[in-house]
Amino acid sequence: MKTTPIIQLEDVWKIYKPGKVEVQALQGVNLIAEKGEFISIVGPSGSGKSTLLHMIGCLDLPTKGKVFLSGHDISLLSENTLAQIRGQKIGFIFQQFNILQNLNALENVMLPMAFLGNSVDQRLARARELLAMVHLDNRMTHKPTEMSGGEQQRVAMARALANNPEVILADEPTGNLDTRTGGHIMEILKNLHEKEHKTIIIITHDLKVADFAERKIKLQDGQIIS
Repeated sequence: MKTTPIIQLEDVWKIYKPGKVEVQALQGVNLIAEKGEFISIVGPSGSGKSTLLHMIGCLDLPTKGKVFLSGHDISLLSENTLAQIRGQKIGFIFQQFNILQNLNALENVMLPMAFLGNSVDQRLARARELLAMVHLDNRMTHKPTEMSGGEQQRVAMARALANNPEVILADEPTGNLDTRTGGHIMEILKNLHEKEHKTIIIITHDLKVADFAERKIKLQDGQIIS
């Protein structure tokens, strides 16, 4: 029986008009991500990787074409419905970490669960479990300013897993880390894929990071070239 792709892009274009010049960031992109895949998307700066990330993560709508999340055409969903589905299905890990500076590690990881109505006790137990999984048992009450870059990225990873999403979408997850710490982050993602069957999609310019994936997609000038 054929299963519905978790993410599907059909002839997706994204065109920006910052001034008089039209910028075609994506040009007719077709992409299918099946449940349980580990995919890397590589390309030089300006190739459209960040724009593609926004499309895959349903953070933006295409100028032309369609984006489907678990079979749902996102253009037909209200923003509230889309935000709820996205919050349940996709966990985001960003290069800049994007964790809140005024909250400690536990509070940062608990935050996404609040929007889905989990009790405080449930959120606390889940956050502790996830921080232990990324080896931050002894840093739970520390704020980002008291942590290294690698520790902050692990907090961001734990937060991305808070709602047990099917998809982990990582944008240059090792970009601000040294080689050793970056390798540790990639091993955690590899384990999530192999042991928990998460769908992992990584945007990267680092070919060593891309090699962790089962399938590599090359992007250039807003088009998939291989």
